[in-house]
Amino acid sequence: MITLHITTDKSDLDIDLIHAFLANESSWAKGISRQVVERSIEHSLCFGGFVDGRQVAFARVITDRSTFANLVDVFVLPAHRGKGYSKRLMEAVMSHADLQGLRRFTLATGDAHALYAPFGFTSPLKPATLMERYFPGLYESTAGERLNE
Repeated sequence: MITLHITTDKSDLDIDLIHAFLANESSWAKGISRQVVERSIEHSLCFGGFVDGRQVAFARVITDRSTFANLVDVFVLPAHRGKGYSKRLMEAVMSHADLQGLRRFTLATGDAHALYAPFGFTSPLKPATLMERYFPGLYESTAGERLNE
């Protein structure tokens, strides 16, 4: 059985791989610039999943490490899916010491509800209390070009 080594050491992350996946393969960050990816990693708690020293998975948590966290940018490279790596990555995220005792832990997903439900994620209890500003395709638009610089 191949094991997934998970680390939160940002110096171990393969930024080229993360950027390439987000910019080219993700449905949520198409066209994102490397500079934005680097800045997002710098200001987040990140989890890299490695097999034989090569990164195959990633997750990022935006958090104050006290009251709130938002899970984003979760992926396992296509060639490594179906091996339980996403579950292992989620176990590492949910057991991290800085993510315990939070009042609210959020995420948005279009198709991975079955992955997150066993970790206690549900639809919002009071959806009418939540609001958002959402700009899908931002990184591919001309407005996104200004933000990506």
